[in-house]
Amino acid sequence: MSPTSELWSVIETAAFLRVPVGTLYQWRHRRIGPRAFKVGRHLRYDPADVRAWLQDRAA
Repeated sequence: MSPTSELWSVIETAAFLRVPVGTLYQWRHRRIGPRAFKVGRHLRYDPADVRAWLQDRAA
């Protein structure tokens, strides 16, 4: 995780990927989506991880 990047919420990540929020939760349950972090009770995503995951899927 880059020290200068802000973490995205589930809503921000879903908006970036243009998928429903529920899809992110399903992907997390199936362990096929981008890596997420629990911060308290909330899921957060590192934008660099999301972009890398997306690049891996496109290759």
